[in-house]
Amino acid sequence: MTKKKYLRYIMIGVVLIAVVVGIYINKHSRLSDVNYTQFLTMMNEKQIEEVIISSDAKLKFKQVGDESTYLTDNPRVEGFKEKLLLSGVKVTESSNSSSYFAQSIFSMLLFVGLGVFIFANAKKRGMGGGMMSLSASPVEANRLTQDFSNIAGNVEAKEQVQDVIDFIKSPDKYVKMGARMPKGIILYGPPGTGKTLMAKAIAKEADVAFFSVSGSDFVQLYVGVGASRVREIFAEARKHKKAVIFIDEIDAIGKKRSHNAANSNDEKDQTLNALLTEMSGFKEDEGIVIIAATNRLDMLDDALLRPGRFDRHIEVGYPDVNAREQIIKLHLKNKPISDDVDTKALAKQTVYFTGAMLENLLNEAAISAAKSNISVIEKQDIQTAFYTVIAGKEKKDRSSITQLDREITAFHEAGHALVTKLVAPDNSVAKVTIIPSTKGAGGFSMNIPKDKMYLTKKEILNQIKISLAGRAAEEIVFGVENVTTGASNDIEKASQYIKDYIVKYGMDEEVGLINLGIIMGQDTLDNTSLVKKCSEEMKRLYHETKDLIIDHRGILDELTQALLEKETLEESEIASFFY
Repeated sequence: MTKKKYLRYIMIGVVLIAVVVGIYINKHSRLSDVNYTQFLTMMNEKQIEEVIISSDAKLKFKQVGDESTYLTDNPRVEGFKEKLLLSGVKVTESSNSSSYFAQSIFSMLLFVGLGVFIFANAKKRGMGGGMMSLSASPVEANRLTQDFSNIAGNVEAKEQVQDVIDFIKSPDKYVKMGARMPKGIILYGPPGTGKTLMAKAIAKEADVAFFSVSGSDFVQLYVGVGASRVREIFAEARKHKKAVIFIDEIDAIGKKRSHNAANSNDEKDQTLNALLTEMSGFKEDEGIVIIAATNRLDMLDDALLRPGRFDRHIEVGYPDVNAREQIIKLHLKNKPISDDVDTKALAKQTVYFTGAMLENLLNEAAISAAKSNISVIEKQDIQTAFYTVIAGKEKKDRSSITQLDREITAFHEAGHALVTKLVAPDNSVAKVTIIPSTKGAGGFSMNIPKDKMYLTKKEILNQIKISLAGRAAEEIVFGVENVTTGASNDIEKASQYIKDYIVKYGMDEEVGLINLGIIMGQDTLDNTSLVKKCSEEMKRLYHETKDLIIDHRGILDELTQALLEKETLEESEIASFFY
């Protein structure tokens, strides 16, 4: 038995003894209480053998021929002792000091034992990831399951880390050439694009230990705790000589520090300073690399991003059509699929899908096939999953939907489809439906743009028109007083486009080639002049959208009628109205 276990058993024994003794004392201190009038009657009848008096509110007494002790009220009157003696009662005076002393000792022993026991366990938890410490248990490379063969797409990102992997494996040859290994790598990009997967693959390929923590693990209420956690994980990594430290969501501790003392956060600043210090303390021949992931590179402190800290900034962005096809094939590799499943067509259909979204899509398709008790995943299962991921499940009970509601939805969605085909003919309108979904949508029009590196000024304006088309169709058909709340999400998208158009991209001719966020500051972008400018542009585009729908009112009515009859129109059916 080890010394630690021996001490632990002693502490447990002390606590148990204290509890038992305390219960025993408490149990035996509970005495029967006798009314004082009854006590006087018993004394007059010579039934009292002994009285134990003290300064307490109660006094103890024994009856003749009875070993039990009883309690009654202490009258605390002068001459009470003399009266007892004259009645032939034995009187004993007691201060109860021994009883109080024993109870105090055992109470103190109980609290000390409990305190030591709790402290020992808290310390033990702290060493292994408790409340005041960081859990940083390494994952060895042979226990990691993902390497670069599990990452489809992201070719450029994989190429940018190959030399880092080689450096970790063989640092000596780089040191001889006077090369310094990058201290850190920042992986940035939208959520779900595979940043964590990339970090694990680097550790697997380099065959080193992998430490994974989240930026929020360092954020604590008490100043200094986060900084100590940073030092802990770096000290643990140094024990392995070669390792990958992965910090997910680093913006939780690495946000730009405020120059205003009133807005600064001492705990976060100290944690960030500790991280910067530890990164600066790495030796050039150490095979340790820090990888951080974030969705907001622009929010990070400049000191983190400078050379010598996080030297490399690698974007892990949305996969293009070829990368999506590779990801789809990767996730279908262990799934039985039907011959009618076209991975290339599915890749074209899933524009702006991340790797995580594609994995979820194919998992939903597998669930759908399993529920249908079929042996393979069919094209219909994938289509069902596709629209489930985008808009939610179809609502089964539609008894509460009135005919007017169906007509409003049909004209609204037909408006989106019509304007899409008119202003963005290269976009694919894959599906239009008026079937409500469990996500609260009354219907939806699936507008899939082509894969492009950039958006032109014309394309942004056309996208705003497409977003406004549903509301415009409602107003044209039912009147301005009868427009509905169904366009709320469309207006939100259009507002974001128009703001970026003016503020971010410098495409507005009147405002010019400036970024208002830089010139005016993010906190002042809600000024009246900017709101007025955005409103004017939105009104102009809305009127153009209405004019476009009015000019093609016949096609709008035909699309609407077809939707009311079939509820759902596929791409080929929609295209037939424009030939």
